[in-house]
Amino acid sequence: MDRPRPITNAEAAAALDKAAAQVRLNLPKYTKRCQKHSSVDGVYPACGNTDWTCGFWPGEVWLAYERTGEDAFRQTGMALVDSFHRRIVKKIRVAHHDMGFLYTPSCVAAYQLTGEQKAKEAAVLAADQLIRRFQPKGEFLQAWGRMGARSNYRFIIDCLLNLPLLYWASRETGDGIYADIARRHTATCMANSFRPDGSTFHTFYMNKDGTPGHGRTCQGYKDDSFWARGQAWGVYGSILSWRDTGDPAALDTFRRALAFYLTRLPEDLVPCWDMLFQPDSGEPRDSSSAAIVACGLLEAARLLPREEGAGYEELAREMMGSLARDYAVPELKKGAGLILHGTYSKKSPYNTCFPEGVDECTSWGDYFYMEALTRLTADWTPYW
Repeated sequence: MDRPRPITNAEAAAALDKAAAQVRLNLPKYTKRCQKHSSVDGVYPACGNTDWTCGFWPGEVWLAYERTGEDAFRQTGMALVDSFHRRIVKKIRVAHHDMGFLYTPSCVAAYQLTGEQKAKEAAVLAADQLIRRFQPKGEFLQAWGRMGARSNYRFIIDCLLNLPLLYWASRETGDGIYADIARRHTATCMANSFRPDGSTFHTFYMNKDGTPGHGRTCQGYKDDSFWARGQAWGVYGSILSWRDTGDPAALDTFRRALAFYLTRLPEDLVPCWDMLFQPDSGEPRDSSSAAIVACGLLEAARLLPREEGAGYEELAREMMGSLARDYAVPELKKGAGLILHGTYSKKSPYNTCFPEGVDECTSWGDYFYMEALTRLTADWTPYW
């Protein structure tokens, strides 16, 4: 197929500057409140700091601060640190595994860039909250629900992006328990969430005796299909796991998950929301998946020998070229996102999803789009 033209350094810089300008325009709307997980008719509703997705907007703010050095971004970022500190101290909707999604781009980033101790304290408390979800029987971090309940004795592929918070906490505190739990969860995930062909289950249920149960693709079209965002979490999460553990199995998983992902892509390298479909099906795209995978490719290019890494960087540039040219929001508008045609949750005859955020901007899609552009334009120290 004819692959998209790779984004150049100059184009990436221009796209990042445009993204920072949109973030700047959005500061008044999302400083005292947070940004909802997905846009409605192209504009994000404001919300309280309660969603699992609320950390991505602060991540955009810190990336914009890194790009521009403007104090307005720093002030907003610090105001959001206060909000996230209050949330974890008061335990406001934190009885789930998404502490990394919440606290890595908001508070780990803030601490990394400013040395603010309140940000560090909030992130360590979030890591403490996360390890409370560890199930010794089965060795996994339970995603949601009452701990130990049979119907919720499960983990999901997304959690691979929550684990960097635990490795960070071990480095910062000197306590190895965080990293040990992260490694044990990773091993369980690698053994069960990835099918032999490299595709992924969204959810994997464990038996109460700790033995593997069965996989489901709850947010995909059906159990044996290929939810695009879950596959993207698998690609990025497995290379991060290899970085943090050095386990050859994680690197092998990254290569297999990526290889499968590539077999299901249309010509413009932006998949439909479930990779069972191609664009001629009429099913919506999920631009966020392409942005997530691009970040994983650029992390791999940074870590692996040049001969292999150069190919990953070229592929990431092609993906980002497609996103920047054909998916970026065309005009700046207060409350708008950065990239169009994302999908949060799509109902199908075989899943129980509530339909929302279909063919809209998504907060994580915007964040990872901006992260990938940052990786292409700077010697960036990852938040993850």
